[in-house]
Amino acid sequence: MQKYSICFISFFFLFFFSMMNFLLMIYFIMNNMVIFLEWEIITFNSMSIVMSILLDWMSLLFMMFVSLISSVVIYYSKSYMSSELNLNRFIILVLLFVFSMILLIISPNIISIFLGWDGLGLVSYCLVIYYQNIKSYNAGMLTALSNRIGDVCILMVIAWMMNYGSWNYIFYLNFMNNDIEMMVVSMMIILAAMTKSAQIPFSSWLPAAMAAPTPVSALVHSSTLVTAGVYLLIRFNILLMNMFFIKLLLLLSGLTMFMAGISANYEFDLKKIIALSTLSQLGLMMSVLSMGLPDLAFFHLLTHAMFKALLFMCAGVIIHMMNDMQDIRFMGGISLYIPLTSLCLNISNLALCGLPFLAGFYSKDMILEMVSLSNLNLLIFFLYYSSTGLTMFYTIRLLMYLMINDYNLISIYNLYEEEYIMLKSMFVLLFMSIISGSMLSWLIFSYPYVIYLPVNLKLMVIYVIFLGMILGYLISNMNIYSLNKFLNMYTLSNFLCMMWFMPNLSTYGLSYYFLNFSQKLYKDIDMGWSEMYSGQGMYKIIKNYSVFYYFFQMNNFKIYLFSFVLWMMIYLFIIMLV
Repeated sequence: MQKYSICFISFFFLFFFSMMNFLLMIYFIMNNMVIFLEWEIITFNSMSIVMSILLDWMSLLFMMFVSLISSVVIYYSKSYMSSELNLNRFIILVLLFVFSMILLIISPNIISIFLGWDGLGLVSYCLVIYYQNIKSYNAGMLTALSNRIGDVCILMVIAWMMNYGSWNYIFYLNFMNNDIEMMVVSMMIILAAMTKSAQIPFSSWLPAAMAAPTPVSALVHSSTLVTAGVYLLIRFNILLMNMFFIKLLLLLSGLTMFMAGISANYEFDLKKIIALSTLSQLGLMMSVLSMGLPDLAFFHLLTHAMFKALLFMCAGVIIHMMNDMQDIRFMGGISLYIPLTSLCLNISNLALCGLPFLAGFYSKDMILEMVSLSNLNLLIFFLYYSSTGLTMFYTIRLLMYLMINDYNLISIYNLYEEEYIMLKSMFVLLFMSIISGSMLSWLIFSYPYVIYLPVNLKLMVIYVIFLGMILGYLISNMNIYSLNKFLNMYTLSNFLCMMWFMPNLSTYGLSYYFLNFSQKLYKDIDMGWSEMYSGQGMYKIIKNYSVFYYFFQMNNFKIYLFSFVLWMMIYLFIIMLV
C-alpha cells in the first residue's frame, strides 16, 4: 500500500483542484472578472523581478480540464503501471509535467511562459525515454531537438520584448499589432507554436513520442504538451490579425490535417493511429486560429482533450490484454471479451468523428460551418472536408480490425476485462466525452452561433461523415485480389504511409546531415586547428622552449667551453683574413 499512497494523494489533490477551478470559472464568467496578480520576488536598485499570474475564465477552464484529465490518468496509472518498481518516480514526473503546463496556462509573462514551456520539453523527454531502450532514446532525442527550435524562438521573443521595458506581453498585444517591427515577435511565436503542436514540417516527433508509457500518451496528446502551442497562439491571437504569413500557417495546418488523416489509414500500430489522429485535430485547431476564431479553437481543444485521453486509455487496456502487442492486425473480436472498454472506445471514436450530440460534434460541426461561411478558397475547403471524411475512414478501419475481425494472436487465449481501477477512471472521461460539448458551448459562447447556409452546405458534414464511413467499411472488407491493385502503386503507398517522407527529412535527413556537419566542425576546428594554435599548440611551443633552456642549464660548462672555442676560431679566422 505504501507504494500507491502517492497515487491517491496526487489523484485527490488534482481532482479537488479541478472542481475548485470549475466553480471559480463559473463565478468569473458570470461576473465578467479577470484577476491579475503580481508578486514581487526581489527588488534591487531600480530593477525588480516580478512573478505575474493571470486568472480569467480561459485559464481557469483550461486548468480545470488539465487537472481533471491528469488526476484520472494518475488513478489509471496505479493499475496500468502496477508492475513498475519505481512507480513514485513515474508519478512525480507526471506531476512535474502537469505543473509545468499549469505554469504555462496562468502566465501573462513571457519569462514564466518560457519556464513552463521548457519544463514541458524537459519532462516530456524524461517520460518518452522512460522505457530504456534504443528506440525510446531515439524518439526522446527527436522530441527534445524538435522542441528546442520552439524554445529558441521564445528566447528570441524574450530578447526582442526588452524594447518595451517589460515582459508582460498581455499589455502590449494591441500595440505590437500596429508596430511593423514587432512582426518578428509574432513570427517567432507562430514558429514556436508550430514546433510544439507538431505542424508540418515538424510533425515527425509526435508519432515517435509514442515510445512513452500509455498513461503519459493519454496526458500528452490530450491536454498538455501538444496543446501548449495552440494555447500560446490563442493568447497571442491579436498578433495574428494583420499578418501576411497567417495564410501560410492556414495552408500548413490544413496540409498537416490532411497528411495525418491519410497516414493513419496506412498505419498498423494502435497507438500511432491515435497519435496521427491527434495530429489531424491539432491541424484543425491551428487552421481555425489562422481564420481568426480563437474561441472556437479553444472550444475544440477542450472537447478534443476529453475523448482523446479516453481513446488512449482504452488503447492501454487493449495493449495490456494483448500481452503488450500493439499491431492491430493481431487484434480482433475484443467487444466479446472486454465489452466495457469496447463501449468506451466506440463512444470516444464516434465523438472524434463528430457524431451528432457527442462532444466532438459541437465543436467540429461549428468549425466546418464557419469554414463554409467564410471567404476561403477551394483548396482550404477541400482540405477541411476531406480531412473530416478521412477521420471517419480510419476510425471505421480501426473498429473493423479491433471489433469485427477475428482474433489473430495466439490459439489459446484468456481475454478478460482489466481490473476496475482502469474502468472507473475511463468512465469519468466517458461521461465528460458525452456532456462536455454541450456544456462548453453553453459556457464559452455568451450567445448561440446561428449560421445560415444552403441546405446542401448545412448537410455537407453529414454527407462527408457517411461517405467516410462507407469507404472505411468497404476498404476494410477488401479481399486479397482487390488489394493487389494497391500493391501496384507501392511507391505512392510508401510515400503516404511514411507521412510524406517527413521522418526521413527531419530524423534521418536534416538531423543526420546537421549532426554530421557539426561533428566535422568539432573534429576540424575544436580538435584540429584551434587545438594546434591554442591549447596543444601553446603547450608544445612552451615545452620545446623549456627543453631547450633546460639543455642550456644542465650543460652550461660544456656549452660555455664550446662557445668560447667557437668564438676564438671565428676571431682567428677574421685576423687571418685581415
